[in-house]
Amino acid sequence: MEKVFIGIDISKLTLDIFVKGYCKTQHYQIENTSKAIKKFFKSFPNNANTVVGMENTGRYNFELYEVLSNMDLLVFVINPLHLKKSIGLLRGKNDKLDSQRICVFLEKNHMDLEPWISKSSDIQKISLLNTERRHRVKIRAGLSRQMKDLSFLKNHTDKETVKLNKQLILLLDKQIKTIEKKIVEIIESNIELRDQYERIQTVPGVGKVLATMFIVKTNGFTEIQSARKMACYSGVVPFDHRSGSSIYYKPRVSTMADKELKKILHLAALSSIRLKNDLALYFQRKVLEGKNKMSVLNAIRNKIIHRVYALIKNNSVYENKLHMS
Repeated sequence: MEKVFIGIDISKLTLDIFVKGYCKTQHYQIENTSKAIKKFFKSFPNNANTVVGMENTGRYNFELYEVLSNMDLLVFVINPLHLKKSIGLLRGKNDKLDSQRICVFLEKNHMDLEPWISKSSDIQKISLLNTERRHRVKIRAGLSRQMKDLSFLKNHTDKETVKLNKQLILLLDKQIKTIEKKIVEIIESNIELRDQYERIQTVPGVGKVLATMFIVKTNGFTEIQSARKMACYSGVVPFDHRSGSSIYYKPRVSTMADKELKKILHLAALSSIRLKNDLALYFQRKVLEGKNKMSVLNAIRNKIIHRVYALIKNNSVYENKLHMS
C-alpha cells in the first residue's frame, strides 16, 4: 500500500498541513485543537502507511501529541536544526512553505529517523514542572546578580526597590522548593521512575535536578538508549576538524547540544571532584600529568553519562570502591 506523507507546521492557533500521497499533493490549514485534529486524521488510514512529521515547538505540540498518542500512525518529531541544515539554500518563508518542506524532508529521510514515542502522563507533568522551575531559577539568578551590583551603589540605590527585590527572591525560593517537591511526589508515585531516580543519584555528583533531567530527556530511558548518543546530545564529545594537509584544529566539542543539560552536567562534574571517589582521583591524576582542567572536566561529564547508563542497563547501583585513609 502506498505511503502518505504528512508534514505539519505548528503555530499557537493553527496547523498548516501538507499532504503528499496517492499521486497528488494538497495543503490544509486547521485549528490547533484536539477536535479539529481528530476530524482531519479520520480521512487517512490509521496505520504505519500514514507517516506524520513535525518540528518540536514545545507546548504548541501538545494537542497534536494527545491525538497521535491514541493512533497507530508512524510519527516523527524532527529537530528544527536538522531540517534547516538539510534543505540547503532557501528564499522566502511562510507556514505553508514550511509544512511542504517538512513533508519533503520526511519523504526522503523517514527511514533514517527515530520514530516518536509518546510520553507517559507522569513524564509530561515532570517535564512541564521542570520547565517552570528552570524559568524561576533564571529569574532568581538575574535578581541576585542585580542585588550584588546594587551593593556597589550604596548611596544611589532606592531602599524600597532593594526590599522588593529581596522579597521577590524569597518568593522565588519558596516556589522553586514547591515545584521540586511536586516533581519528587510524581516520581515517588511511579515505581519505575522512582527506581531509576534513586539509582541514578548513586553516581558521584548526580543530584535531584540532573536525575530528573535524565528521566525527562530520555523519556524514562526509552529514547536515546546509548550512552554515546547521550554524550553527543549533551555536547561533551570532541570532534575532529581537519581537511587535507592545510586545515587542522584540535578536537573540540560541538555547539550543537542541549546546553541546559550540558550546564547541569558540568555542575555535577564539579561536585564529583570534591568528593572521595574515583572521578576525583582521575581529575587529580590528569591535572598532575599536565592536562587542561576543562578537558578533564569534560571527560568526567562523559564518564558520568556512561555510569548512569550502565546502572540503568545492569539494574544496579553505583558502588564507590575507593578506600581513602
